[in-house]
Amino acid sequence: MTAHVTLDGDQLIATRHVDAEPALVWAAFTTPAHLAAFWGGDHATVAPGSVTVDLRVGGTFELETRGPDGAVRRLRFRYEAVEPPARLVLTEPRTGLTTEIRLEPAGSGTTVVVHQRRLPPELRTEQARTGLAAILDRLATVLTDTGSAP
Repeated sequence: MTAHVTLDGDQLIATRHVDAEPALVWAAFTTPAHLAAFWGGDHATVAPGSVTVDLRVGGTFELETRGPDGAVRRLRFRYEAVEPPARLVLTEPRTGLTTEIRLEPAGSGTTVVVHQRRLPPELRTEQARTGLAAILDRLATVLTDTGSAP
């Protein structure tokens, strides 16, 4: 199964089933080493040392991605909601983009739902859609290959 992602105006909505319980998926989304293992999908790498997480409302999550062309991009998010092990809401101060991540129990696994709102025009693209799908597919692969968060 692969991620299903829909681009609708200034919103991007993705769903992906993961064969891991919500607590394990939560750990993957909230700890630096785990985030570094999947965040780049198949289109970028993330150095584990570049990821910082201050997991509290008002705290920040930052990381650095390196694209195939060598371009480095620093991403910074602020936590607006932290509800273990079910929901995170982050905003990107630079663009105003809001991302809600919901982890819904589904049998022996988890349905991951990512809903991005207020996408700036430069992110309303097929590349953004496929990039988000690749990130969620990589998450599923990492959790399946290791049987746990990395």
